[in-house]
Amino acid sequence: MADPAARRNPEPSARRIVGLALPALGVLAAEPLYLLFDIAVVGRLGALALAGLAVGGLILAQVSTQLTFLSYGTTARASRRHGSGDERGAVEEGVQATYLAVGIGLAIVIAVQLLARPVVDVIAGGGDIATEALQWLRIAVFGAPLILVAMAGNGWLRGVQNTLRPLRFVLAGLAVSAVLCPILVHGLLGAPRWELAGSAVANVVGQSVTATCFVAALLRSGVSLRPRPDVMRAQVVLGRDLILRSLAFQACFLSAAAVAARFGAAAVAAHQVVLQLWNLVALTLDSLAIAAQTLVGAALGAGHAAQARGLARRLTGWSTVFALALAAAFALGHTVIPPLFTGDAAVLGQIDVVWWFFVAIMPVAGVVFALDGVLLGAGDAAFLRNATLGCAVVGFLPPIWLSLEFDWGLAGIWSGLTVFMVLRMLAVVWRTSSGRWTVVGADIQAGR
Repeated sequence: MADPAARRNPEPSARRIVGLALPALGVLAAEPLYLLFDIAVVGRLGALALAGLAVGGLILAQVSTQLTFLSYGTTARASRRHGSGDERGAVEEGVQATYLAVGIGLAIVIAVQLLARPVVDVIAGGGDIATEALQWLRIAVFGAPLILVAMAGNGWLRGVQNTLRPLRFVLAGLAVSAVLCPILVHGLLGAPRWELAGSAVANVVGQSVTATCFVAALLRSGVSLRPRPDVMRAQVVLGRDLILRSLAFQACFLSAAAVAARFGAAAVAAHQVVLQLWNLVALTLDSLAIAAQTLVGAALGAGHAAQARGLARRLTGWSTVFALALAAAFALGHTVIPPLFTGDAAVLGQIDVVWWFFVAIMPVAGVVFALDGVLLGAGDAAFLRNATLGCAVVGFLPPIWLSLEFDWGLAGIWSGLTVFMVLRMLAVVWRTSSGRWTVVGADIQAGR
């Protein structure tokens, strides 16, 4: 007689993997694509406004991405429940993650409003850039709880292998933002010209639409909405390692922005443009990592360690080929893409300095992000925490601060990112090859 778990979790076909990855790609790429659009709209105001958006956007992004456990941790836990046949338990993970998202998000709003001025001054070095960044940040931070609710919603829906509904929800919100942004920034159609503040207002309105859709999906699911402190506590335990991992990223990218700001408005604006393109590429590659996380978690939840190992090999190969194709496309577009975001000659000159670093690290990222997804699906968060912290301390932070000391400019900053990615690749390849992550069971805590 066939194993019931095997019937629930047959070997995923290529069509099934693509069916999970493509909508996930849409979700992951939609936000950075909108941010690039936002940059293009604000960029027409000049380098100062663009630099203010760069600093303010970085602060808000780093505050929210520190809490990626609300998406990735929820996916890991929900996918194990889904793989074991506990569908209600999988959705209830989303309920508890949403409660956490609202509570943490409100705390972020209060903290940022209190600390916005000194934080912006530290990163921007004071002056006009800090003033521009502050007005954007004080408005945009009201979207923090909404961003976190969307993270939790993406997490549980991915865990039950539904990546299409999150795509619809995210696109609905971004469509609203995309319409409002140019209207409010430039005062089109008789609207007031709010300039940089208009960008922040448009963001918050769109985020409210997306968050409402995710909450409505939970209300329609029919599961209990009762808060469960034990489940929330378990989510936070898993999130602890992911938060520390995110802090390593924060330290690196905040340091990079702070150093870039010391090189002037053109340098920080160029850094922001290429960094957003990098985020677009990273999140695009992460679509296969989402499929890996979802399918690996379900396979281990059902007791299929061999299937999980096969998925790791298969999806890493696909991701690497995809990354090579992206690298070729951006290499060919090096004279065409940057002018889409700014006409400022000084900013374009700085972009040219870092463009080939950006292209060179894409194939490395193809391996790193796929195997990150595999290990996250397995709940191997403690290893990812240690690896990321070590690679950041050794490979990324030293070149950033040496760039300031020796005036290496953006080339020094992006050299650090390159070394960081290579070290992470070596770490995750070693870990995956060891097989120590393939611990089976419905409860993710059993795999730690």
